[in-house]
This record gives sequence, structure tokens and C-alpha cells, in this order.
Amino acid sequence: MTRSEKYFKLCIYLVIVALINIAGRSLFFRLDLTANKVYSISNLSRRVVSTLSEPLTVKVFFTKNLPAPHNNTERYLHDLLDEYAIHANRHFNYQFYDVSPEEEELGAGKPGNQKSAQEYGIHPVQIRKFERDEIKFINAYMGIALIHGDIIETIPAVTSTDGLEYRLTTTIQKMNNKISALLALKDKITIQLFLSSSLKEVAPLMGLKALPELPEKLAETVNKLNAKNYGKLAFNHVDPSKDNAAAEAVKTHKLMSLKWPDLSGGRIPAGEGTIGLIMTYGQKTATIPLLSVIQFPLIGTRYELVDMKDLDTLINDNVESLVDINEKIGYLADHDTLQMKAKHQFNPMEQQGDGLGAFNGLLSQNYSVQPITLKKDSIPESLKCLVIARPTEKLSDFALYQIDQFLMRGRSIAVFLDAFKEVMAPNQQQFFNQGAGFVPVDTGLEKLLAHYGVSVRKSYVMDENCYKQMLPQQFGGGERALYFAPVIKRENINEDLPFMKNVNGLIAMRISPLALEEERLKSGDVKAQRLLASSDKAWEMKGRINLNPMFIQPPREQDKKSSMPLAYLLSGRFQSFFDGKPIPEKPKEEKKPDENGMDIDKIDPAAQEAKSTDQEAGEKAEPELSKIQRAGDFLAKSEPAKIFIISSAEMLKDNMLDEEGKTPNATFLMNVIDALNGRDEIAAMRSKEQGFNPLYDTDALVKTGIKVFNIVGMPVLVILFGFFVWLRRQARRKQIQMIFQK
Repeated sequence: MTRSEKYFKLCIYLVIVALINIAGRSLFFRLDLTANKVYSISNLSRRVVSTLSEPLTVKVFFTKNLPAPHNNTERYLHDLLDEYAIHANRHFNYQFYDVSPEEEELGAGKPGNQKSAQEYGIHPVQIRKFERDEIKFINAYMGIALIHGDIIETIPAVTSTDGLEYRLTTTIQKMNNKISALLALKDKITIQLFLSSSLKEVAPLMGLKALPELPEKLAETVNKLNAKNYGKLAFNHVDPSKDNAAAEAVKTHKLMSLKWPDLSGGRIPAGEGTIGLIMTYGQKTATIPLLSVIQFPLIGTRYELVDMKDLDTLINDNVESLVDINEKIGYLADHDTLQMKAKHQFNPMEQQGDGLGAFNGLLSQNYSVQPITLKKDSIPESLKCLVIARPTEKLSDFALYQIDQFLMRGRSIAVFLDAFKEVMAPNQQQFFNQGAGFVPVDTGLEKLLAHYGVSVRKSYVMDENCYKQMLPQQFGGGERALYFAPVIKRENINEDLPFMKNVNGLIAMRISPLALEEERLKSGDVKAQRLLASSDKAWEMKGRINLNPMFIQPPREQDKKSSMPLAYLLSGRFQSFFDGKPIPEKPKEEKKPDENGMDIDKIDPAAQEAKSTDQEAGEKAEPELSKIQRAGDFLAKSEPAKIFIISSAEMLKDNMLDEEGKTPNATFLMNVIDALNGRDEIAAMRSKEQGFNPLYDTDALVKTGIKVFNIVGMPVLVILFGFFVWLRRQARRKQIQMIFQK
């Protein structure tokens, strides 16, 4: 081979190597072999960044050359944003800024980066650094700023990789929803008013004088809202009495329909009519009732038209629900439920840890929490989920009816129900160590849930697999078992459901066993899935409840111990509790006394006169109104709906949750809420980096076998392997000798 040929080959090799490197930078693939795909972004993350319709800039302010594990965090953040960029469109971009506080103060660092970080609300945090056998504390910047239009969101401190993808994706999604969701809509959101012209004849008798003006006022409201929604709303009025095609929509969406005979001596001819509002976008629909029917004691039936002042709020809430902008979640705020208060709101009457500050903070990250007071208001149509946490005051049949019909509309309910209410003993009893007492709770929800297929037993679950409390030295030290705080291990957690994957352990508190009403489930189209259960070393505490750890001892009889279900998810089509029963009447509001305790109605002649006039008008119209037949205001069977129930409200309190939502308890609860709101992908993404990953329990014999194998088995295997190698070499040596002997 000549010298020129050698140089030519070398040039070809160099070109091939260069092309391979170029291809490797642009055409590459990654193989994530981790069980939970920790180093790959989820499908939701890919979809969020690929649908951006406005520029999104991610600025990362990170100090260089940080010690472990923070240098790994920076590397992971680089890889994560790289993968975001691969699946994103042209509107996504990111940049890293080197912020070294000490060097910048000396003039050696990059000027302006520290100031820029602080303008975005990112400040240095102290971290430990080991250097020359010494521990030093240094200031480091580890923050992220996301800019989307005029909106800026910051993550001030990224101290670990746990949940980083979840925080970034949900933040981007929230910002994208605020600005881009409406701009990205290909079609308009249709708002259809179904109002039969025949209702105008009977409207005065029903006390609905504003009904004829409803189409015009509704059109004005939609035009006003269009300015805030980028012109994405389209309004039209449908008259079902003249449009035969509308009859199918009336049946499908179960709008309120009225039918009446000749009324007022024939002046109002017999007829029928429909009223309701349907909002549609794509495959999603939302129905807004415009007419409500209320049964008052003695007075009878009353019809009320929706307040026009509230109509724009109702439409706007449903627009946000249809395109997933700032989705709202309802929280029952009366009937003595646990109060949803911020962490900083201190109440000296509450025990430490009894607040819901952590739960409120976690819930508010992705939802707008809307308090619901069933004593005064109804449940808004725009809500997908209602949370009920430990009511102790009895709910009226009218309140139960509202919850029942909310479920019948295909919504979800999360119930945290306590079987007992703790009642503090008088001071003299506390002096003799009588402590607190526990009284069974009966709110009315129990019969509602039993009808749907699940009931709470009046007992507490005690478990030998429980939380161990460390005692201080003045009390002898050591551990004390809190049997009323069961530790729920992975073998008793249902991981078949997507939102339950990677939830590998929980701690419960004061929890009661649940029981399925098999006959109810069989009679309906409802599926019950057990989510949590105690260990097989659990037993029930019934009758007189005493949770003093010093007086609780496990039973000696093994047949008294068994695994008990603690949480269920019911899904399917539920039968209404009020099917075949009269619709409950709305309780009369209690008269509010003035500051002196006087009844306001008695001292206000104008109010008393107006009240008398209304009563007289109601008494005259009642015989006529009773002849009007209604359909569509009561749902006997639900659309596909879900009920989550756990028999402990203690799970929501601050002493059971962390503010950052990294503990298994917080992950479990937020995953359940997301699943009830149809956000299973967010739930799966949140829990894929769950750090709590305990080993499966093994019995003593297996543990002994593993120890013997590690101590004796491994050396024996090494010796046997060496002996096998020696035999192979001896056999090969003999073969070589035989070849040369020939």
C-alpha cells in the first residue's frame, strides 16, 4: 500500500468518525431501564410542551461546581429540559445562567446574573460542602424562573430531583392554560339556550316575569364575556317547541321540561315547554339549569329563575371547566366539617396539628377551592368533585338530596368520614385520668353511602403493624406501639390502578373498617375497588373506645385478628337514594335576631308586610302550580360517577401531611383527588418518583436463609467456580499434551 493510499484511508476514517458524531448529536435515542421511567418525561409532559401557542422561556439560575448531590441535580435538570425541548414546539426555549455569589462579589463571576435572579425572587440558599476534612457552608443559587407572556412563575429552590418534572409540568400547564388554552381552540365554545316560547304564557303564574327577556340578556352576557375569552364563545337560542331536532338534545342532557293543563280558567292553554343552557366544546358538554324548583313547608312549590348577576360567573366557570383552566373543586364548608384554613391561620381553640393548612396548600396548587354551604346554596354545575371531610352535624334530607343529585350528574365525591366524635371530658373527670370520650356520629351521610354500596362500621382498627413512638428518656426511653395508627404496607395497597402505582406505604390514624353492601352493588351497575387494607394482625376496638396506648393490648386469640378494608373507590352508575321518594323540602331559614335579640321581621313593618304579601300570593297560586308536571329536574340514575371513601378524616390534618407533598400520605391523597377529577396522568407523574420504597416483609426463616447464603454460600460459590476453572485448564492442558505426543 502506497503512502498516498494510507493518507486517503486516514481521511476517510476521519470523515466517517465526524459523520458518526454529527449523527449522534441529531439522531439518537435513550433507553430508560428504571422501573418507573424516572429519567423519561411522561406523555402528559410531552403533550403540554408540544401544545404551547405562546413563547415560554425557562431561565435556570444555578451556581456552578456545587458539591454532591447538588451537582447531580443540575445535571438532571439539564437532561430534563433537553427532553422537554425535543418534544416541544418552537415556542419552548431555556437557558442556564451561572450565578456564583462569592466570585461575583469579587468581580470574577458573570455580572448581572445574581441581580437578575433576585429580580425573579430567587435568592441563595445555604448548603454544606466538605473540603479538606472540614464542613463549610456556602451560598448557592438553585432556582428556576418561567416566563410566559406577562406571567412569571418561579421555583425558588431546586434542592433535589424529587418531583421536579411534576412541578415543572404542572406550572407550565397552569401558565399555558391561563393564556394559551383559549387561543389554541380551533372551534368556538357553543352556548345554546333551550327556551320554549310556550313558557312565556305560564311564566307570570309561576312568578317568572323576567323569563321573556332571558334570551336578550343572555346574549348581552355572552358578548361581554367574549371580550375576556378572545371571541371564542358562540351563542344561539333554540326553541324546542318549533325545532323538532332539539327534542333529542333535551332528552340527552335531561333539561327541565314542564307540562301543564288549562290553567286560570282557560286563559292559559294547556302546553309544555323546556328551559336550560347547554355549553359544548368538542366531546365535552356542561349543562346549566336556569330554573330551580324549591319545596317550602306550608307555602308549597316555588319556581326561581337564575339570577342574571350570577349568570356570567356560571358561564365563565363552565368555560374554564370545558377547556381545563383553573378547575374548581368543591369543599363542604358547613355542618361542622373540618375547616379549610391556611397554614398561618392559628386558632387557639384547636389542637396543634388539627388544621388543614397543608392539605389546603397542596390542593390549591392545581385547583381553586370553592367552599360549599348546603344550608344556603346549591352545588354549582361547573364542579367535578366535592370533598366532604368529617361532618359531625346532621345533614337535612334537602342537603342529602343535593349531594345525591350532584352524584347523579356524573360527578365525583370524596368522603372522609369519622365513625366517632371526640368529646372532651369535664375538668373533674380529667383530673382522675378519664380523658376524652368518643361518641358515635350519625350525620345522615351514612345511610346515603350504605344505599350506594358501602358503610362505615362503628369501631376503630387496631393493628400490630403500627407506628412506633419514641419515648423520651424521662419516661424510660424505647418505643411504644400506637395501635390506632396502622402502618399500611405495599402488600395491602391496590397498585392495579394507575393513580395507586408507586404508593408503597402509608400511615393511617383513628381509622374505621369499611363494609360493602353486596346486595346494593349487585342490584346496580357499580364496581367497588379496595384501595387500602390493614395487615392480617389487625383487630377491632368496639363499644367503649379508649385510645390511651397504656391500656391497649392485642388479643391473644388469633381468630380475632384479620385484614380489614380501609378505603374504597366505587365507580359506575348509581341509583338515586331518593328514587321513588318525595323530593325533600328546603328547610326554612332561621330568623336572625338583631343585636338585642329581637326578631327583625317583628320590628320591621315593611318586611312584615312584604312577607305577608308573598305568602298571600303563594297561597293563591299554589293550587294552580300543583297542576304543572315536571321532568328533568330529578335524576333517578347517574351518569358514570365515582365515590372515594376513607373512614378517617385524620388523614387530612397537618400532623399527617407535609407542605411539599413528598410523603406517601400526601401523594396518595392528591392522586385520589386527581383521579376523581379525571387527571390520572398527573397522578401517575406525581408518584413515579416516590422516594419511599420499602422492601417486602419476609418471615424469620427466609431472613435466616439469606444470612446463611451471604455468609457461607457466596464463599462456597467462589470456591466452586475456581475449582471449575482449574478443571477446565487441566483438561485443556491434557488435550495439548495429547496433540504433541502424536
